[in-house]
Amino acid sequence: MSDEHGVDLVVMADTHLPKRAKDLPAELWAAVEAADVVVHAGDWVDEETLDRLEARSRRLVACWGNNDGPGLRARLPQVARADLGGVRVGVVHETGGKQGREARADAAYPDLDLLVFGHSHIPWDTTTPAGLRLLNPGSPTDRRQQPHCTYLTAHLEDGVIGDVVLHRLPPRTTSSPRRRT
Repeated sequence: MSDEHGVDLVVMADTHLPKRAKDLPAELWAAVEAADVVVHAGDWVDEETLDRLEARSRRLVACWGNNDGPGLRARLPQVARADLGGVRVGVVHETGGKQGREARADAAYPDLDLLVFGHSHIPWDTTTPAGLRLLNPGSPTDRRQQPHCTYLTAHLEDGVIGDVVLHRLPPRTTSSPRRRT
């Protein structure tokens, strides 16, 4: 990871393995291996996914979610923080309902530039009145009512959050637990 070119992120949450899928999609694993930093905003469900992401990531910044048991909670913080490309980043699973989210985030995280969160499985990209960028990548394995399973990529450089892209994953073609069509 070189400060000369900034920091390329892959952002995911709500992987719910192996309950919602047997594995992460191949496209997402390729993005993980290419990224400078992988961000995961909780609801892993199994420790094996954490082990695999730690092994395949250059750097992992992650927290636990409401579906994560004692093993994951012992290994991960409730709120993870890192300075990446001059951007003060926080990662938390839950931020509460969408109504009032920006005001709650401004009050709770006045020291951050970017807050990544999960829980809803709904992609989200807004900026609060105080200038805090809020990103939710959706879920790469459980789209719920969304049209696609998703993850995000972003580029952080010189304190600027740029090139935020929501990636839509192709539908799974093999049957897996709780597949929704």
